Amino acid sequence: MKKTVTTLADGRELIYYDSADDVVRDAADQRPLDAVSTSSEIRHDPLLGDSVAIASHRQGRTYHPPADECPLCPSREGRHSEIPDADYDVAVFENRFPSLAGDSGRCEVVCFTSDHEVSFAGLTEVQAALVLEAWTDRTADLAELPQVAQVFCFENRGAEIGVTLGHPHGQIYGYPFVTPRTEQMLRSMETHRAETGRNLFDDVVARELADGDRIVLEGEHWVAFVPYAAHWPYEVHLHPRRRVPDLRELDAGARTEFPQIYLELLRRFDRIFGPGEPPTPYISAWHQAPFRVPGREEFGLHLELFTIRRTSGKLKFLAGSESGMNVFINDVPPEAAAQRLREVASE
Repeated sequence: MKKTVTTLADGRELIYYDSADDVVRDAADQRPLDAVSTSSEIRHDPLLGDSVAIASHRQGRTYHPPADECPLCPSREGRHSEIPDADYDVAVFENRFPSLAGDSGRCEVVCFTSDHEVSFAGLTEVQAALVLEAWTDRTADLAELPQVAQVFCFENRGAEIGVTLGHPHGQIYGYPFVTPRTEQMLRSMETHRAETGRNLFDDVVARELADGDRIVLEGEHWVAFVPYAAHWPYEVHLHPRRRVPDLRELDAGARTEFPQIYLELLRRFDRIFGPGEPPTPYISAWHQAPFRVPGREEFGLHLELFTIRRTSGKLKFLAGSESGMNVFINDVPPEAAAQRLREVASE
């Protein structure tokens, strides 16, 4: 992998990740951009104990542009985009409309490929491996920033999820605090250790392997399953068999096998609802250990992939119980979801 760091016209950082070592990335950003002005502010909720990012400047972000005006495509034929080069493998840049900025953290955009029409599931294993390297490298770099407590790499796919740019891309958030979901995992991990003397993440994976009913895919280095108490209609958790706290700690075997397992999972997601259905909307989220917390080595890196589509043409909405009290009601039994995801392997 070759990494090239440069800047855009307004001073934001842009990073190219290339599979070939001899690629030269020296195209300059020709746009007359003003300096980025953000109003990101973190406010603490005294009742719930969590934090909310207030970012009014995001109201002006790019919204569903036509394909020939996509800001994530390469700059070609006189049209200048966020990527000055005429082509790229993987590109990462600071978001022009960040939810978090400055002392309040950092937001980055990850462009998986220069091809506007493909999805992550359509990438080759070599391309997917390069994205994994980019996620890992960004985690390592952001870990060095004092204002970043936790790194979250994720992809939103589909208009139903709220995606405003159709180009295949994801995001990376560098939070200035430990997120509530991760704090809950850490508390559960500590309680489990105190009660059993064992690691919670190891026991969760071991239970799923022993039961077998919810296993979707197994490899030498990874296992994918629908969790026992899945919140979403179709939800898969992907764990490395050797527990590690974050992406930096994955070994060579896990890195090599990841593209095979992950691409197969994404392709099965697109087949859940049968032929002729539009691509399945999903959120794909890496859960990594925060950087400066006690016991972070006990945390288990994993990826959570889920869709809000519960059946053909129908979405799972977060209504009263989910939105008001954070109690999920799942219409699809996890065992049935796992069975469906196993079935579509041969379709």
